Amino acid sequence: MTPYFQDDAVTIYLGDCREVVPTLGRFDMLLTDPPYGIGRSGQPETFTKNPKHKRKEHVDCGWDNARPEPEVFRLLLSAATKAVIWGGNYFADMLPPTMGWLYWDKGQNGLSMSDGELAWTSEHQALRAFVCNRSALVGSQHPTEKPLRLFSWCIGLAGDVQTILDPFAGSGTTGRAAKDLGRKAVLIEREERYCEIAARRMGQGVLPVQPNEKLRGDCPGKDA
Repeated sequence: MTPYFQDDAVTIYLGDCREVVPTLGRFDMLLTDPPYGIGRSGQPETFTKNPKHKRKEHVDCGWDNARPEPEVFRLLLSAATKAVIWGGNYFADMLPPTMGWLYWDKGQNGLSMSDGELAWTSEHQALRAFVCNRSALVGSQHPTEKPLRLFSWCIGLAGDVQTILDPFAGSGTTGRAAKDLGRKAVLIEREERYCEIAARRMGQGVLPVQPNEKLRGDCPGKDA
């Protein structure tokens, strides 16, 4: 299959992960944020540094109306040694029991959206928390985009992982984090407009990231 985009660190495929993943071999880490199946379009897109003004709703193409099927998770878990799956609480009936949960504290309690989100991991470890204000995503380009620092932190917690797979890539946050940390990543996304956004993000300069600076993952500043 011909990549949609490729550079020295990141390869992006436009397609269905069920078709692409079997052609790729094995990875050190699976880091992904699948559709939760709750029918929510996520945070509106913003165009100013004040998230209260000039919002534009992301296009809702129905991608969050259904969860991935159980065989998709079996395929993905067999493709990587370690795994972090955001929204894991929505897939508890399809994933093995774990004690190694991750928690993203959005730092904005009591709003209409959730105070935080959970990630299932394959690791036998204590729960870890990352604190990062949701306003760090002003100007987000995907309705459920996660902070770059959050995904950099996830990679840092995984230790010496060199190859990373994200089969639900969205706007490419996993690829951007991997590239900044000197790792290699393969992204798969079925919507071409997000492949294009992800490809543009890969062309940005490498950003300074120190994911293990604090174990709790505190995110400095509202506009980090």
